[in-house]
Amino acid sequence: MRRVLITATTVLGFAVASTSANAVGCFTGAVAGAVAGHMAHHTVLGAIGGCVAGHEWKKHRMRQADMQNRQAYVQARQQQDPNYKDPWSQPDMQSDTQSQTH
Repeated sequence: MRRVLITATTVLGFAVASTSANAVGCFTGAVAGAVAGHMAHHTVLGAIGGCVAGHEWKKHRMRQADMQNRQAYVQARQQQDPNYKDPWSQPDMQSDTQSQTH
């Protein structure tokens, strides 16, 4: 019983500490990896791998959300101003080369 209480307290402490840390997604990945690693008798190795995988997955999801926010912003601006150009898009290389040759 004491072991369960210590483990629960440690997990809760990490959960509170990880909310302000830069290791986004690491804690949840580490928990899942530790559980999976425990089944294979490699708890620590699973936790480390889960931390890395969870962090990468969270960064991926944040990039996707950021891209959707950019697209929504550009669409809203283009509705207000039809001449607005997307600052994140690549410049049109074909029109640049045509304007230089003429």
